[in-house]
Amino acid sequence: MADKETGFSAEEREAMKAAAADKRKTRSRAKKSPEEVRAEGEADLKEAIAKLSDEDRAIAQGLHALVSEAAPELIPRTYYGMPAWAKDGKVLCFFQPASKFKTRYGTFGFEQPANLDEGTLWPTAYAVLELDDANRKFLAERVRAAVS
Repeated sequence: MADKETGFSAEEREAMKAAAADKRKTRSRAKKSPEEVRAEGEADLKEAIAKLSDEDRAIAQGLHALVSEAAPELIPRTYYGMPAWAKDGKVLCFFQPASKFKTRYGTFGFEQPANLDEGTLWPTAYAVLELDDANRKFLAERVRAAVS
């Protein structure tokens, strides 16, 4: 429920705080080597995943493995405190766990840098209830397309 003073729910306020922390980390990593940036981002992502509910954690771990395999050039990090993967310093894709905003399903989404344009209409997020083989294959194709 939204706070009458701010208009934001506790979950939204927490996400805003996480986004500010993510930005501070990104700025502090600007002068670090690519290896250091990747290692620190990986640690942040794994820490975010560890905090998730069992169901969300299983999906997030599966997505991390999927993205790491399909597009190893993407850098793990967090985005509003959620698991994410970046290209050229910008978030390309992310996982919004169902528990983050108490929704029915988690979503795997893509941000503006993703190369998914198909005509004048295309999806930028997918509801994820399970990562079976078919879903893994489909999402891996979308990740590879987004990176190209």
